[in-house]
Amino acid sequence: MNTQRLPDEFKNMTDVEAVEKVRHIKRQLGSDLLILGHHYQSDAVIDIADQRGDSLELARKAAKTDARLILFAGVHFMAETADILTGPSQKVILPDAEAGCPMADMASVDEVADAWLQLSEIFDVESELLPVTYVNSSAALKAFCGDHGGTVCTSSNAGQIVAWALQQRRRLLFMPDRHLGGNIAKMAGLGDSETILWRPYQPYGDNELDAVRNAKVILWQGHCPVHDRFAVEQVIQARKSFPDTKVLVHLECSKEVVAATDGAGSTSWLINQISKASPGDSFTIGTEISLVERLARQNPHLKIRPLLLSRCPNMYKTSVQDIAWVLSKPGEINVISVSEEIRDSAYKALKIMLDLSA
Repeated sequence: MNTQRLPDEFKNMTDVEAVEKVRHIKRQLGSDLLILGHHYQSDAVIDIADQRGDSLELARKAAKTDARLILFAGVHFMAETADILTGPSQKVILPDAEAGCPMADMASVDEVADAWLQLSEIFDVESELLPVTYVNSSAALKAFCGDHGGTVCTSSNAGQIVAWALQQRRRLLFMPDRHLGGNIAKMAGLGDSETILWRPYQPYGDNELDAVRNAKVILWQGHCPVHDRFAVEQVIQARKSFPDTKVLVHLECSKEVVAATDGAGSTSWLINQISKASPGDSFTIGTEISLVERLARQNPHLKIRPLLLSRCPNMYKTSVQDIAWVLSKPGEINVISVSEEIRDSAYKALKIMLDLSA
């Protein structure tokens, strides 16, 4: 992937100049270009996106488009997923090559392979254990899941995917987000004794042998730094400060935080809750601040405030100047290309998810 630095010509552009250049290129390329924007992007970026959504919605749109060039305003794993789901004549580009995801980096294939090997010494992993990775993961980890009969999930469909997985095999290895996996396991009625946390490269994942044998859900020790900042004390303070408020959070928050709130769900779920509200309703929302601020601006008839100002620095790396630059040479800069040996297995895992969520 070309990882040149943003040239001064584009770095010195104002937002207005960069947006006008992007719109000019969009007019030139027409239906050959599709710009996908994740909800956590800045307003300036979201405004020039052709399609907006969460990870599941954008994966579906990438899979269905005939556009020759797909620009993904998001982070690296999202662009990888889009590349896996598109055809050989299509190219996926990422505006900022350094826009990664710390959670995705918390579960490497080598770490997972070591865990799989350890677990294979305790029970028959191929018949008893199904690997499921959150979409916030590398293409290589998705391929690992595909090679072992597993699949992928997003926060929108995690409940459905986990229920399916436990029907296929009696145990589940959920990676890399311990909080999303733990919250879904609890919603599925699984008790604490049926869920363990796996710490990579530790004997039995730093668990007692009997605990591993009894586990139905094995949670990887990973988390989202943005959502890990939310705490029960903040929920308590929000209720004291605004007694009429409803506290809603993302499922990437800890189970203690989720239990203290009025509801938790995916990014799309949070947006839907706001769309159904009545004038004057009050909400305190625990998720990435760009989305919370946008919801507040778009719904002046509601009282919307953040539980905490928690911004994703990687999502915020993408600027309209980056987009103008990579589109100035369509399909030549920051092209994301997943290798063939990974692509087929990762596609297998993703297709199971998309078929189940259709």
